[in-house]
Amino acid sequence: MGRAPSEVTVRDARVSPGDDGYPLHLRSLSDSPPLYVRGALLREDALAVAIVGSRRASPYGLGVAEDLARDLAARGVTIVSGLARGIDTAAHRGALAAGGRTLAVLGCGLDRAYPPENRALAGEIAARGAVLSQFPPGTPPLARHFPARNRIIAGLTLGTVVVEAAESSGALITAGLAGDLGRLVCAVPGRTTSPLSRGTNGLIRDGATLVRDWMDVVNELPAVWRDCVHAVDDAMTAPPVMLPGDERILLDLLGEEPLPIDRLIAASQLGAGRTSAALVGLEVSGWVRQVPGQRYVRAR
Repeated sequence: MGRAPSEVTVRDARVSPGDDGYPLHLRSLSDSPPLYVRGALLREDALAVAIVGSRRASPYGLGVAEDLARDLAARGVTIVSGLARGIDTAAHRGALAAGGRTLAVLGCGLDRAYPPENRALAGEIAARGAVLSQFPPGTPPLARHFPARNRIIAGLTLGTVVVEAAESSGALITAGLAGDLGRLVCAVPGRTTSPLSRGTNGLIRDGATLVRDWMDVVNELPAVWRDCVHAVDDAMTAPPVMLPGDERILLDLLGEEPLPIDRLIAASQLGAGRTSAALVGLEVSGWVRQVPGQRYVRAR
């Protein structure tokens, strides 16, 4: 398990392609840039997978991204993403929840909080992994910087998994860059009627690996890296048998589609007070996520 942020001294550094601490996979780029780093880059971060997708993700996409990141990180895979809203945030949180490592690549200077609501998350990532950028301090998050940011995300990793993406999504740029670099390109399928699935379904149509869970990603890695993935007890990620009775009842009612609290009260027959209390307990333990409209969805 990773150490708590309060136990880690976070410092800023600058690493160049010729330095020992420069990321292994980025060295293969013809014009590898120097990186500004907050936190620590480790040798084991070479076993890395990017998880990217829509900023306006659905509850389904958020849950899949978090689950994939948690399951991969628990097995020693470093999760790389861009700290953006939506899928990126879910991927970082999933890796942290597993006690694993995650790297966030910015399209601005390290001294700029973007998006602002992820300032605290960036601090957690720096304490348990690293926040990095090719842009010097003071650089604002301009739109023209993000394709370069996406190239670093693709270059740091063995492959890129796109969870949800519209046809014009920046996540597709990252996937294209990964393909150009000869890295693995994966996508999570979605509903054919959903605009958020057009990009991912298109990637699969064009030859990307279809991903249902962490095993689909690991099985596609080169053998030398696949052998580095740790084994874990899958029972650790299953709902505990001894969940309080009310929480167990509600968890069994929830799935990928958000349900409003009034439907949960009616279906569980627990009453408003007990239902609310149980949902709070499930949220705190990470089994349930609340989405807008006082609706709830199973988080894992």
